[in-house]
Amino acid sequence: MQLTHIRNRRSRFLLLIIAFAMTALFGIAALPRAEGHSGISITLTNSSHREIYHVYLAPGDPSNWGPDKLNGSTISPGASHVLSDVACSGSTIRVIAEDQNGCFVYNNASCDSNQNWEITDNTTPDCGG
Repeated sequence: MQLTHIRNRRSRFLLLIIAFAMTALFGIAALPRAEGHSGISITLTNSSHREIYHVYLAPGDPSNWGPDKLNGSTISPGASHVLSDVACSGSTIRVIAEDQNGCFVYNNASCDSNQNWEITDNTTPDCGG
């Protein structure tokens, strides 16, 4: 009788350890999805008369820009461009567009969902002067 009792306790203890391990593994696997801050899309619509030559992203530090996301293409007036699967781990990411004159416009996009940014003629460019 005592041997059966010990076996039952061991079995319950092993099941408890297995359940705990499975919960931990599934919890760790779900962490990136639980944050909801990765893989957003940002749609840039150029409603201005300026042609957009370059688009940069600055996650975290707004002065630390990454590489050009247009890879040699441009966004003509009236056209749109989608930046897909943008890694966005903070609350916002800075999007920087540069026109044919070397002037920049900026937008802070929220990382909580896909974003749309419309660049218009009323969007004041920073031409460094």
